[in-house]
Amino acid sequence: MIEDWDLNRIFGPLCEKGAAFADIFAEDTEVKSIVLEDNRIERVSGGRDIGVGLRAIRDFKTTYAYSNEMTESAVVKLSAEMTEVLEGRASFSSQTWPFPAQPDRFKILRDPKDVSGKEEVELLWLANDAARSVNARVQQVSVVYEAKVQKVVVANSHGEATSEQRASTAFSVHVVATKKDVIQTGFERIAEARGFELLSTDRVMDAALKAAERAVHLLDARPAPSGPMTVVVSSSAGGTMVHEAVGHGLEADLAQEGLSVYSGKIGLEVASPEISVVDDATIESKRGSFLYDDEGIPAQRTVLIERGILKSYMYDRLTAMKDGVSSTGNGRRESYRFCPIPRMTNTLIVSGRSDPHEIISSVDRGLLVLKMGGGQVDTVNGDFVFEVGEAYFLKNGQKSDMVRGATLIGNGPKILHQIDMVGKDLDFGVGTCGKDGQGVPISDAQPTLRIPQMIVGGTEG
Repeated sequence: MIEDWDLNRIFGPLCEKGAAFADIFAEDTEVKSIVLEDNRIERVSGGRDIGVGLRAIRDFKTTYAYSNEMTESAVVKLSAEMTEVLEGRASFSSQTWPFPAQPDRFKILRDPKDVSGKEEVELLWLANDAARSVNARVQQVSVVYEAKVQKVVVANSHGEATSEQRASTAFSVHVVATKKDVIQTGFERIAEARGFELLSTDRVMDAALKAAERAVHLLDARPAPSGPMTVVVSSSAGGTMVHEAVGHGLEADLAQEGLSVYSGKIGLEVASPEISVVDDATIESKRGSFLYDDEGIPAQRTVLIERGILKSYMYDRLTAMKDGVSSTGNGRRESYRFCPIPRMTNTLIVSGRSDPHEIISSVDRGLLVLKMGGGQVDTVNGDFVFEVGEAYFLKNGQKSDMVRGATLIGNGPKILHQIDMVGKDLDFGVGTCGKDGQGVPISDAQPTLRIPQMIVGGTEG
């Protein structure tokens, strides 16, 4: 890609015009997608995208340009055009860039490019048939398979260079069930930073059955109760709460701009002593994992909150420069068309000391959440609203009737202070996080949590 280029021709003019830092992000990405819907293969698509982005930072301001022409001459021309908007004069010393070999981690055992369409389609039909076999009330099934293999090369004006090949595979099942005028849905997704080896027949079957059974059972569920009550959020719900109510507010750009409820609170208590939060891109093959971020910083495990005390934000290079600290390896971008910004990777609440069964049995009356839906949060004040995908009424320490239509309403910092029991377990959810018009793959996780009082929005009565 760019390993044989004379990068001095690209970085030199930018630095001589006053850029304190400049870098190149080059990628070669192949994608494929298959959608099965209404008992037929609805869409098969794929393609390859090659491009390079060039960035210069001067006085904490960024100049950025990109091209899908992967040639040295094209990027030298981009550099020359960018110098026209830079004002300054500085020196630049020629560098050499030792591009390392791909480290022996996160190996792709089955490259999606080498998997036949027949084998991929067979898995989609397997999921479709399994979901429809659950109950005659299943009316619609949508199955989506997505795979991406991305080669990334990053180099900068400090003489640093990295190279990495990444894989991402996702398989999702969406089911619609009906009963007279009642319509309910179920959704399950498998997604990791792995190749096609992720998708065994057992995992695909399990996802399809779970999605269909959830949709069918919700048809007979009672309307959710409403009002303040004890809420137990199971580890199986994934980490939607930590991602939305906590994670975004700990991204350094929002904190620096005063757009986070956690702005200026490093070293202060922001949660219960039971709560520790980390962002960890080093976890083997999780959806938000990588070897290097999109600025060439090695993946890291960053402690954000430790026993209730705010320890760090998530930094990319630019925000780290502004605060005079090191990047935490959270500089991420959707593709070469975008500048990197601070983003979460795998964000989680650390496991605690309580047995999950004891947490449930401690509740006289409340709500047990097993699956979260979508949600939204105001990062400025921490207020959030989350939909609940699967939940049960808790009565005398026992799981009782399934309920539907519940929402969780609260404030992130207040909820973090209220949590009084943290389970020994831990489970992950997966997704694609959107911010500033670009999406990146993430995962989030939490143990089982007890929140003594939380507002539940419901439709009962």
